Amino acid sequence: MFVKPASAASALFAGPFALATLSAPDGPAFPALVTPDAQVADLRAAFEDDRLTVRDLLEGWETALPRLRALAEDAGSTRPLAGFRVHAPVEPRQVFQSGANYRQHVIDLHVAHRAPGDDRPEEERRAEAAGIMDRRAAEDLPYVFIGLPSAITGPYDDVVLPAWAEKPDWELELAVVIGRPAHQVPVAQALDHVAGYTIANDLTDRATVFRRDMPQIGTDWLRSKNAPGFTPLGPWIVPAESLPETGDLRLTLKLNGETMQDESTKDMIFDVARMVSYASQSARLLPGDLVLTGSPAGNGMHWGRLLRDGDVMEGSVTGLGVQRTRCVAETS
Repeated sequence: MFVKPASAASALFAGPFALATLSAPDGPAFPALVTPDAQVADLRAAFEDDRLTVRDLLEGWETALPRLRALAEDAGSTRPLAGFRVHAPVEPRQVFQSGANYRQHVIDLHVAHRAPGDDRPEEERRAEAAGIMDRRAAEDLPYVFIGLPSAITGPYDDVVLPAWAEKPDWELELAVVIGRPAHQVPVAQALDHVAGYTIANDLTDRATVFRRDMPQIGTDWLRSKNAPGFTPLGPWIVPAESLPETGDLRLTLKLNGETMQDESTKDMIFDVARMVSYASQSARLLPGDLVLTGSPAGNGMHWGRLLRDGDVMEGSVTGLGVQRTRCVAETS
């Protein structure tokens, strides 16, 4: 998809530069430095490596970052962003997804997923969900599960809705990009392992979240979240130093121009540092890996309006730009 250049009053993202993975028509994908006024420098030439990827840069983030800063000040030969295809900015090896991390979102879902035979008033069920969230916060118990890199697609690519998905839903999220290996890191040191941030839309088929055939199994995240293209990612990775405060970023998702999600990261139960630290207690986080931090209130289950063929989703996060994806029904 072509990207319109930013106007003088509207930069593409916060800070002096961001990372992207681009390609020219019929050309290979390459890592790029993008400036806020929509100019592009091919990092293969700057780093003298024709096989360079964004993940390679993240593997050596401590040495790459100063070179990228210098390039942002004097990038030399650049080209307009318009005309390049924008891919997902990185190919992660691991995707860590956070569940139930926005207080109001979880309360809304708790009400929407009413169990058969539960005829209690909505106010009572909301109070019950609020009590659960307050206990989780007090007991410091985040919830993280694993996603598949094969679900990732570009920020402007079409999203194919599988024929079997009866209730496909949107979930806009702030995504953390790891820049240094992290294993069993404390909260106080967790942000030292973060290279930057990007946008993810963690689509979910609500009809297959729970295993109705055997409730004891619980959730089925493979089926409900990991269809090809169910995680539009990007468009950019904005370095963490350009977005030092993530406690009050605005997440906004519009469906066909109508605002559905519009919430601040202030509603997070567990902040970015806690989510990175928590995931690292069990797993070794690697450069280029993603930690998705949960989605705020305003999903389709809340509105009683799920995704369908032809829908256009536009998701933005403060300082990180905008992604725009069209839903296409799967054909046989």
